[in-house]
Amino acid sequence: MDAETVHRRRWIILGIMSLSLVITLLNNVTVNVALPELSKDLDADNTELQWIMDAYVVVFGGLLLVMGAIGDRFGRKHALLVGLAILGLVSALTAQYATSSDQVIAARAMMGLGAALVMPATLSVIVVVFPPEERGKAVGVWVGMAGVGAPIGLLVGGWAVESFDWRAVFWINPPIIALAMILSILLVPNSKDERGVPMDPVGAILSVGALGAILYAIIEGPSLGWTSNEVVVLGAAGVFLTFVFIRWERRTEHPMLPIEFFQNRGFSLGLIAITLAFFVMFSFMFTQMLHFQLVRERSAFESALRFLPLPLGLMPMAANSDWFCERFGNNNVVSFGLLLIGTAMMIFTTVDVETDYWILAVIFFLIGMGMGLTMAPSTTMVMDSIPHDKAGVGSATNDASREVGGAFGIAIVGSAVNEIYQRRMVVPEGLEAHSRVVSESFPAAIRIGGELLAQGNSLGLELIENAQFAFVEGMTGAAAVSAIVAVLNAVLVKLYMPSKSIPRAANDGF
Repeated sequence: MDAETVHRRRWIILGIMSLSLVITLLNNVTVNVALPELSKDLDADNTELQWIMDAYVVVFGGLLLVMGAIGDRFGRKHALLVGLAILGLVSALTAQYATSSDQVIAARAMMGLGAALVMPATLSVIVVVFPPEERGKAVGVWVGMAGVGAPIGLLVGGWAVESFDWRAVFWINPPIIALAMILSILLVPNSKDERGVPMDPVGAILSVGALGAILYAIIEGPSLGWTSNEVVVLGAAGVFLTFVFIRWERRTEHPMLPIEFFQNRGFSLGLIAITLAFFVMFSFMFTQMLHFQLVRERSAFESALRFLPLPLGLMPMAANSDWFCERFGNNNVVSFGLLLIGTAMMIFTTVDVETDYWILAVIFFLIGMGMGLTMAPSTTMVMDSIPHDKAGVGSATNDASREVGGAFGIAIVGSAVNEIYQRRMVVPEGLEAHSRVVSESFPAAIRIGGELLAQGNSLGLELIENAQFAFVEGMTGAAAVSAIVAVLNAVLVKLYMPSKSIPRAANDGF
């Protein structure tokens, strides 16, 4: 495919890459709303349900760097198509044949592998296809679609489960993926590192071990305990492997991820901004699904609808962030976006059980605006800081920072919510037999309270109200932590992020 044709089709290609991106994000969240049905139909316990969610994230995050490097070496279009094929085939087989939680867990792990091929390829193709003067706009649209992915996933998942059953969540993928594959085959050019640089198998193994161990420790920390042997050993192993990886990449002739990239302030500060922004956003979305369903007693679908102000704020800001950066500088735009997020979280600390939804909608909108102004310029800064022949691994590093930040946010903020909940939870007199369970688990308290009410026991209502109050106290207390993270991130970006990014061509050095 000649360069003129590619240039003419670039906006269509952006649409195809955005569709492929949304597919990976749909799979990250749609299954969450199906967990109650999976529990009933497959008799899955809490550990199995946790792994149905986590298998995708751990495999996806652990393999990102390797799959990005594979795309650079063998062709980003090929990586995209193989990844989409894995996602589509495994989804269809799971929907049709899965009869146990173990099978669903294995399927989710395989889907994580497919997503790890797809997601880096989408951004690296965009970076290669668009000229420097349009790249910021294109990345902004890509980020906007990334922001839409999670709310759409919740909406689609909620509708599918309420209208059909949990299998419908997996049937959603194949037709969308088939469309994306056909369009990619016909319209997307292939690109790769033309130098024929050999792979870095040692670096690949070390990166998988490091990222996988760190993500697993972060995800399991709240449930197993941060001081449990399993979490401590895996966390320490992840940190150790990270240091070994860095040392190896510095010494090997053909590194998978040149450590010199991190000497560029645009690259390193962009990654930090992305990591901490997703720390706030993912943790906030996690608490809000519980808030809407268990405090405000909305269905999964109704809860997902209440997230819509977030993408409505995010999309226009992300799509136009290049205009703002051109006039005010990347560091000012990103720091302002982070301050918007911090302001929204500070407002959220005043929320209680009776707070009107319109106030929550404003908070969601402000967070969306802040994420749009933060993510798009930061992503552009990261990708402009590396040569095009490393676009795949650069994109993978960007994606890995999102996953690690989100996992940390859910783990740390979730732990803070649980700690405050346990301290504030008051068990009604007469329910001492349930004391341990309801004090440790907010969903369990709501479930037991509902069962007592159904039996005509008025203490059930008192239990529910006490649990809702304690959870909201924990939720708003944790929001203060997120606000502090966002503000500190804003200060760091303002002081040290370059005001302008300098796009690099293939083989540019440092």
